[in-house]
Amino acid sequence: MSRQNYVFTSESVSEGHPDKLCDQISDAVLDALLAEDPNARVACEAFATTGMVMIGGEIGLDDKDRLSHYMNGISQIARDVIRDIGYEQEKFHWNTCKVLNVLHEQSAHIWQGVKNDAAGDQGIMFGYAVDETPELMPAPIQYSHAILRRLAEARKSGAEPLLGPDAKSQLSLRYENGRPVEVTSLVLSHQHKDESQSSDDIRAIVEPYIREVLPAEWLTENTEWWVNPTGTFVIGGPDGDAGLTGRKIIVDTYGGAAPHGGGAFSGKDPTKVDRSAAYAARYLAKNVVAAGLASRCVIQVSYAIGVAKPLSIYADTFGTGTVPEEQIEKAVAQAMDLTPKGIRDHLNLNRPIYRRTSAYGHFGRAPDADGGFSWERTDLVDALRAAV
Repeated sequence: MSRQNYVFTSESVSEGHPDKLCDQISDAVLDALLAEDPNARVACEAFATTGMVMIGGEIGLDDKDRLSHYMNGISQIARDVIRDIGYEQEKFHWNTCKVLNVLHEQSAHIWQGVKNDAAGDQGIMFGYAVDETPELMPAPIQYSHAILRRLAEARKSGAEPLLGPDAKSQLSLRYENGRPVEVTSLVLSHQHKDESQSSDDIRAIVEPYIREVLPAEWLTENTEWWVNPTGTFVIGGPDGDAGLTGRKIIVDTYGGAAPHGGGAFSGKDPTKVDRSAAYAARYLAKNVVAAGLASRCVIQVSYAIGVAKPLSIYADTFGTGTVPEEQIEKAVAQAMDLTPKGIRDHLNLNRPIYRRTSAYGHFGRAPDADGGFSWERTDLVDALRAAV
């Protein structure tokens, strides 16, 4: 039996964090190409620093003439993302920063691994779900995301014009009997525009939004608040620190509450099992918990390059299962075709639905009407129950 009484911490970063800005550029490029060709192959990385963004990696369309056309539009895609996030700083402005595009056509040797609907690389992927939030996500990461998302809404609406785009949040939650009951400490560092503003000034701005998001009973007289603990935070974004696609993989997933296979998601088309199989594993784990087969579940799948079928499927319910884990492993394999093509077809992944995933978490989001976040559905509950 796992521990029942403990303190656990997770962090999130805002859409204006330098790494997240790069994730969004990479996924915006992916979306643009998938909108043109649902079979587009993309592995796009971005790097951002003072006054500059560099975009590299490989892309491929079946029609090479169209590929040349879209290569010419990459710089504007990056500028649009930077503008949407809100960067209009002297040393990092969407309209004046340099955008260097060094993307190239996908390697034929990589393409041969996926052309027959096999996996494009070897690797292990994990999915996780737990019943401590309505979204079946770990509470520390879910609420760390929610705080920053709410503050971004306030900033973009004009309600809080003195807040900047760059921010980080961190929650330490105390658990009793396996359930979150109290925030022991809350850390928020938020970029602001007025150098005269103190940490207390920023806390006065952000605290009402934080209290709006968190369960009221979790904030107690014992909760420690650390808002802009270093003081002034005016220089932010890529002007304050360089950013790179794929550096926030724990923020993207479960905040450290579950294993991670190591592969980043953003900028990768759904033939890459780093992304699609991690989505499938989350989908299966969430449905296992929603079906009442466990209150906590991790699913691992593994693949080899050029091979379609998964090499292994592993389930762990941490002693919370109502049926043996071996039955869950068999049930999830019956409920979903876990070949790369089977995953893409089942979750309808060959669509431009990815930029929205690249800030505030790839999991724990409501499924969208257009099929975004399809891996958050719980439509396998009946099939899993029947299979066990």
